Amino acid sequence: MADTKGADAVDKAIALGQDLDGSAIPVNKLSLYNKVMGFEAGRQRSGVTNTMRSRIVRIGAKHLPQDELNQMLLEAEFPSLKDKEIAFYYGGK
Repeated sequence: MADTKGADAVDKAIALGQDLDGSAIPVNKLSLYNKVMGFEAGRQRSGVTNTMRSRIVRIGAKHLPQDELNQMLLEAEFPSLKDKEIAFYYGGK
């Protein structure tokens, strides 16, 4: 079984073409994933801090209550959560 912890465990498994349980990832799924990730790889970037904030919000919302994540963003001098982010990440909770 592959290492299932850490931010790059999934990336390593995808590169091997194997799920975290060791089973093969179906070729059609792997092909679509690689195609879409290719689009992202070719996208022009405007700045690292915007990407950092996006990742913090996307991942932080899985682990932190809305008020706590928002406070952490403000303390780090990032913009607070936007209404559309709150609706998307916390609306159904």
